[in-house]
Amino acid sequence: MTTPLKATNLLNELQHVKEYWSPRVVGEVNNQYIKVAKVKGTFTWHKHDDEDELFYVLKGQLLIEYEEDRVLLQEGDMHVVPKGTMHNPVAEDECWIALIETVTTKHTGDVVTEQTRSIEQQLGKG
Repeated sequence: MTTPLKATNLLNELQHVKEYWSPRVVGEVNNQYIKVAKVKGTFTWHKHDDEDELFYVLKGQLLIEYEEDRVLLQEGDMHVVPKGTMHNPVAEDECWIALIETVTTKHTGDVVTEQTRSIEQQLGKG
């Protein structure tokens, strides 16, 4: 069976996201999920031992804090957090992002908080 070809508009997909820090899977390519999320405030310090994580800012600005540094992302900027690196995303105002992560990437890595979302929740199944 062939899947119909179609375009996915990430900004339109973000209209369905109601909670901050609650990513929604909108596509998959080569064992990688493409996710969208609205973020605001401070997330949580965490790391992903075995996976890199790509952040792409669609609207607003996002600060990625590291233990020894920080990276400020503006609209149109992307940044890859290397695997095994402690980081903390922060958005002073509402920010819309796209994420590219392997399907094995846990939302908050090695930390579980009330903000943690399972992959089932991110897929809209939980």
